[in-house]
Amino acid sequence: MGNENTANVEAAAKEGAVSKNFIEQIIDKDLQEGRYDHVQTRFPPEPNGYLHIGHAKSILLNYGLAQKYHGKFNMRFDDTNPTKEKVEYVESIKRDIAWLGADWEDRLFFASDYFDIMYECALKLIRKGKAYVCDLTAEQIREYRGTLTEPGKESPYRNRSVEENLELFENMKKGIYPDGSRVLRAKIDMASPNINMRDPVLYRVAHMTHHNTGDKWCIYPMYDFAHPIEDAVEHITHSICTLEFEDHRPLYDWVVRECEFENPPRQIEFAKLYLRNVVTGKRYIKKLVEDGIVDGWDDPRLVSISGLRRRGYTPESIKMFVDMAGVSKSQSICDYQMLEYCIREDLKLKKSRVMAVLRPLKVIIDNYPEGQIEYLDVPNNQENEALGTRKVPFCRELYIEREDFMEVPVKKYFRMFPGNEVRLMNAYFVTCNSFEKDAEGNITVLHCTYDPETRSGSGFNGRKVKGTIHWVAAPTAVQAEVRLYENLIDEEKGVYNEDGSLNLNPNSLTRLETCYVEPSLKEAKPADSFQFVRNGYFCVDSKDSSEDHLVFNRIVSLKSSFKLPQQ
Repeated sequence: MGNENTANVEAAAKEGAVSKNFIEQIIDKDLQEGRYDHVQTRFPPEPNGYLHIGHAKSILLNYGLAQKYHGKFNMRFDDTNPTKEKVEYVESIKRDIAWLGADWEDRLFFASDYFDIMYECALKLIRKGKAYVCDLTAEQIREYRGTLTEPGKESPYRNRSVEENLELFENMKKGIYPDGSRVLRAKIDMASPNINMRDPVLYRVAHMTHHNTGDKWCIYPMYDFAHPIEDAVEHITHSICTLEFEDHRPLYDWVVRECEFENPPRQIEFAKLYLRNVVTGKRYIKKLVEDGIVDGWDDPRLVSISGLRRRGYTPESIKMFVDMAGVSKSQSICDYQMLEYCIREDLKLKKSRVMAVLRPLKVIIDNYPEGQIEYLDVPNNQENEALGTRKVPFCRELYIEREDFMEVPVKKYFRMFPGNEVRLMNAYFVTCNSFEKDAEGNITVLHCTYDPETRSGSGFNGRKVKGTIHWVAAPTAVQAEVRLYENLIDEEKGVYNEDGSLNLNPNSLTRLETCYVEPSLKEAKPADSFQFVRNGYFCVDSKDSSEDHLVFNRIVSLKSSFKLPQQ
């Protein structure tokens, strides 16, 4: 029996090893070989815009690794470019990461916290003969760099003495030189097959006020120089980044080696998360915001994290989506329908199923007593009894969906039409007898009769009907605005036009300003979410909704063509 248990444990261990992603396998190896005795990760966004669904993958991956290996997770802003950075973006990023559940505890850092250390590292490189001040313009540096097939040319300033370089770099720091006149470059190899190693720029002159350091500095480090130093200073063990940084890894390793950091971090690259026919680029979103096409960076049609939150997505649904997308080295594209599948799965057992009429048509039950209101016991979620029941008022005058009535029904239409009997959900059977029209010929009121022997729960007196429709009692109904969202992009045409502009969907937002919801929603608060039976999942808008004017955003419809991949 003992041998059998041992074999089972070994088999389980092998299965677990196989199921681990390639980053976890690298970390396991590093820990086993003693390269590191702990795991420390970080998420390092530049505060130049709002985060989107792709960033969520990186956040949850880095935080998840720290959790899995009982390590630590740092939050750090890579704020080395004051031309594009704002405090607004800093605060939005902090809100988004906290909402996703990634807890940095007391480890909130800024790259700008380390500017003094980076400056000292630059001095060290100069003294070692590994960096020099170059007077070439940005255009000349590009010309000297060479191509993928031709080596670069050395700068005429490459062999300045250590003393001259120290003096010039000090003068750069003092603000003596104008922007763009001089840079500090690493002295590596202008013939390297990796263009990133051809004497990359480490520092540039920029007389800009920084959101964190004010006017203390007029020279700022380049990302490829600053980032490895930040990781090393914070004792990051595994610097997880996306695939576009793979070619930068030799420079990352060069910086931490030449700056003589002990036990330096290891950079590992993984594939980004892409969604088909979705806009994520900050430049495009910024223009959409500035042109008033969307309602800010948190517009529910965007896949910014703040937009998804306002739309009604949950951290749990986003984590499910990221887990399903997986971690690999291969670029792939996910369908938006997979994200919608995840939010449906997350909400279906958590949320109350309530009645809301989006395009109302009035119904009068002529044989129901005038002035009477009865309260029906209705389960909040038929699939989760733990959510309990609520009282729903029923009376003589109701609203139903306009699409639930046809004057001349088509084949297999089982909802309301003259002479047909249907079931009012959780209430009674009713039969439409007649209707009223306005001067334009639009149907305005339906006149029906009900069968008092068919109250829900009574067994319907042995009778059955094919159609069941939802409704809201008119006297107690709460008026609300409902916003129906579609993809911001016209999916049939693709994301971009030939001129680089976006193919926008003119029907991406539909506002329904006169909708009616049952009175249980009167006290709904921003971000509260519900299933509107037959219409989808909805949440209270966090920006525009108020006590006097409820606004609901449709999170997702109830049905989808998405099929879960076979395991």
